[in-house]
Amino acid sequence: MEQNRKLILENGQEYCGYGFGAETERICELVFNTSMVGYQEILSDLSYADQTVVMTYPLIGNYGMAEEDYESKIPAIGALAVRDYRDVPSNFRSTATLSEVMKRYQIPGISGIDTRKLTRVIRDEGSCQALITGISTSKEQGLALLKGYSRPHDAVSRVSCKEKYVLPGTEEKYHVAAIDCGMKQRILAGLTQRGCRVTVVPYDTPPEEIAALGPDGIFLSNGPGDPEDVPETIQTVKALRGRYPIFGICLGFQMIALAYGAKTYKLKFGHHGGNHPVRDLATGKIEITSQNHSYAVKADSLAATPLRATHVNLLDQTLEGVCCEEDRVFGVQYHPESAPGPQDSGYLFDRFMKLMEEGKNNG
Repeated sequence: MEQNRKLILENGQEYCGYGFGAETERICELVFNTSMVGYQEILSDLSYADQTVVMTYPLIGNYGMAEEDYESKIPAIGALAVRDYRDVPSNFRSTATLSEVMKRYQIPGISGIDTRKLTRVIRDEGSCQALITGISTSKEQGLALLKGYSRPHDAVSRVSCKEKYVLPGTEEKYHVAAIDCGMKQRILAGLTQRGCRVTVVPYDTPPEEIAALGPDGIFLSNGPGDPEDVPETIQTVKALRGRYPIFGICLGFQMIALAYGAKTYKLKFGHHGGNHPVRDLATGKIEITSQNHSYAVKADSLAATPLRATHVNLLDQTLEGVCCEEDRVFGVQYHPESAPGPQDSGYLFDRFMKLMEEGKNNG
């Protein structure tokens, strides 16, 4: 089989390989993910909109795709780059191959490339834009396309739901208004399984409409891109903080920080994987966490806000959690729903439940 696809990076490097999925040509930001399992959840995580994910684990596709494991109905990932793609799944739950699903949603893929080298390039030089294209595209043509590319700023508006909908809880002890910036299905399950009826609303829902729902608490979801691209949601947090318990993860965490006046910045290559150690500053306990973000909150910018740091990443000392006890607001940078990844951080959902219970008891 002849090589038929290539990646062209902004720095002029080329990686030639074999195509799978759609034959679409696309420019995306390159990031690497260190998870050893969970490529289906990664493919369907809406936080990967406009990104080409390089999987550091070499064998991808070997267990196919299962209907129960999608994190979104329509994936928004830009592309997938892997070392060894397998198109014959060995899994009784599989209903399609990875390539079939990628073709269905027009997601291109490339295999047979040196993903170890490519990961080192991203680690050392930082995330960059890359073109996935046909083998006949010259480096000069590719670099010209990359030079003319402008990063989109509308990712959240593309992946958020278009109208509100309701999910019943197992007991419906609480009513949560969940602001959808690209929410994963396992996050919703983490709420409904704990007895929450969840009303999911679009990212730009005005605060007065959310208040009219009469929620016991507000949840801010994960999502793609730069948090400063979502001023509507940040303004909603400003308007509703102190009135309801608020819990945010990933992008939601960053928007909480911005709403209180803290600052965010872009990481060199981001955190994408299921093995990030995080210390709880109150207990000293270390959690192994699942992460997927390219931006972070500046720890020293909390000094001018009522927010307090609660968690820190032990790999690079980046801020991983904040809270404002007076307003009953807290958030974390990582994914406590663990899809894919460890389950060390599920207690954070329980903390949210406790805040809502206290709010109901206090009238």
